[in-house]
Amino acid sequence: MFAAERRQLILEMVRANGAVSLRELARVVQTSEVTVRRDVRALEAEGLLDRRHGGAVLPGGFTRESGFPQKSHLSTAEKTAIADLAAGLVGEGEAIVVGAGTTTQELARRLARVPGLTVVTNSLLVAQALAHANRVEVVMTGGTLRGSNYALVGSGAEQSLHGLRVSRAFISGSGLTAERGLSTSNMLSASVDRALVQAAAEVVVLADHTKLGSDTMFQTVPTELITRLVTDEPPVHDERAATELQALADQGVEITVAGPDTESAAGDPTPPGRRPRQDMPLPGQRRTQGGHGAPGGLGPQLRSAAALAEGPVGRVADMRRR
Repeated sequence: MFAAERRQLILEMVRANGAVSLRELARVVQTSEVTVRRDVRALEAEGLLDRRHGGAVLPGGFTRESGFPQKSHLSTAEKTAIADLAAGLVGEGEAIVVGAGTTTQELARRLARVPGLTVVTNSLLVAQALAHANRVEVVMTGGTLRGSNYALVGSGAEQSLHGLRVSRAFISGSGLTAERGLSTSNMLSASVDRALVQAAAEVVVLADHTKLGSDTMFQTVPTELITRLVTDEPPVHDERAATELQALADQGVEITVAGPDTESAAGDPTPPGRRPRQDMPLPGQRRTQGGHGAPGGLGPQLRSAAALAEGPVGRVADMRRR
């Protein structure tokens, strides 16, 4: 494929999806990420797109939200690895809330075998993934159906969450920065996600590395309310994503990173080429809640699937600010 053909295809993918990772672009145009990065730089110089952490987005600063058909085909291996690790955080008999999104849908598929689990969700896709799980109780919110992501939104959804209290919220979004936290492109979706978060003692954000450093219009969860981020390992060359992870860790967010080639915490083999990254401390002071925290004030750690499989995570604190 000639350079002009590659760049036209790259441009079409970004216009169709709003944001695409270099990894995904390289796979589609069947070339290396180094070549794709050069193409993206050339297109950026022409003002046709903007470079972001490990990917490309529509020009203009804020990424727009893609529809479900486009999202479902993006970063599938990364979403699978993230869902595998996140499932290891959920134990028997828990009550959790799960927001809308393609990554949370992958998580729901892995929760079907957790006995005694109660899942509250505004996502039709999450509910569908758990519909035949005999040992899992699914509670749907009310609300108005938003067809682009099969989620229930609006005042009906928010009111149905009033007075709810669960152990964890699993939330995804369109962008994540240390400065602003998690954000999304739709006001109604953001409002319901905030209601889901208010119901939970811990907030777990599921976001692949292409979301790191991206900022969208409506804030969902400020950084100080995020207990844990489960993400995939950024490419080695993606220094900006690594910097964003460090900044999140410095603000007290626990970081769990999936890498290539091993089994998941849920006990299922991950797709070829993925493994959980080994535990390793990140520098920076971690905030504590109610006396919990790493000994000696050490920074948060990257937790591997094996560590998650040993048992529930020790820190359970009310991260909400009233």
